Amino acid sequence: MSIIGGAGQVLGEDEVTTFIGDALAGAGLEGRSVCVIVPDATRSCPLPLLIRAVHQALAGRVSKLTILIALGTHAEMTRDELREHLGAEYDDVLNHEWWKPETFVDLGTISAERVREISGGMLNDEVPVRLNKAVVEHDVALVVGPVFPHEVVGFSGGNKYFFPGVAGQEVIDVSHWLGALITSASIIGTLGVTPVRALINEAAALIPAEKLALAVVAQSGTDALHAIAFGNTIEAWQAAAEVSAQTHVTYLDRPVRRVVSVMPTKYADIWTAAKGFYKLEPVVADGGEVILYAPHVTQIAAMHPEIEEIGYHCRDYFLGQWEKFRDVHWGVLAHSTHLRGAGTWDPATGEHLRVQVTLATGIPEHVVRRANLNYLDPATVDLAKYADDPDTLVVPNAGEVLHRLA
Repeated sequence: MSIIGGAGQVLGEDEVTTFIGDALAGAGLEGRSVCVIVPDATRSCPLPLLIRAVHQALAGRVSKLTILIALGTHAEMTRDELREHLGAEYDDVLNHEWWKPETFVDLGTISAERVREISGGMLNDEVPVRLNKAVVEHDVALVVGPVFPHEVVGFSGGNKYFFPGVAGQEVIDVSHWLGALITSASIIGTLGVTPVRALINEAAALIPAEKLALAVVAQSGTDALHAIAFGNTIEAWQAAAEVSAQTHVTYLDRPVRRVVSVMPTKYADIWTAAKGFYKLEPVVADGGEVILYAPHVTQIAAMHPEIEEIGYHCRDYFLGQWEKFRDVHWGVLAHSTHLRGAGTWDPATGEHLRVQVTLATGIPEHVVRRANLNYLDPATVDLAKYADDPDTLVVPNAGEVLHRLA
């Protein structure tokens, strides 16, 4: 494992290109086929620079070079979007077509006993492991992407680009629901191997390809990089996560009554813009409010209409009525809990939530309220006025930096 940069540093383009070229030159890739797994447009990083450096280092040296977009269950990227996203037109660029059964191959299963052990008894289900066939059809799987605090696994990156990045629904559902059972507030920004990370690593161990990673730590909202680590998908991720923990976490001395998360346009729906809630939930006082300000967002989740049917609720709401909800995709249930945060549910008195969530978006009011969220007309939002309020924290470019109490 090798690393360049660190917290507080900003790497130049020449440094980045040279580091990647040297790292890949010494990785023994000559004559082998390489599948490069990269994020979609919902993650900040200078992907055109990174892919250009990887392409320069590998073109003509490897037998085949494929770029696979780790959509998870996000929307497909168009040809024009891919060209802009990658910075150029490359041969053999694939979306992870998660909606097509023929996309996947079966790698085996994680036994119920092992799931029970990993989860500390919270789950007892055998998990089929399916993965995009492009990964297993190559000799080497090279993950290229950023590491940030993450609401399901602790810190993103590494083997997470396989599961859920290019995985079948089964691992996605079980891993996300395990994170929801632990709760986002408890797991987000946790270094080391969390139970969800352990489950992901267990699935990744079934991948026959050699697994390498260029794990980067990006300056949130910019094209700059603080650090790059290269090695296998566990070691490189660990090194990058340690830098991310110093870079992507802001500490407050006291809780605030209200947060206004100003969401950038890379989050096209609430499914992705929900990051503006769970990255801020830890600093909101009991009874406080998070406003997601995103006038450009006009839908809750085009790819996941189930969420509009069940709405947004705390974990205990679902656990207390499990027979009613157990057949809904557990990944959808997990997303629901992520945007509602902590709360309780009682059969007699109903749901009691610690923090209120308000959408100031282009989504119609009736849709917002039907989903169990508060509505605010975005045209009435005065960010300058909110910024002058000592009880309100306005967070520009929200969604990547975790806020915690010191």
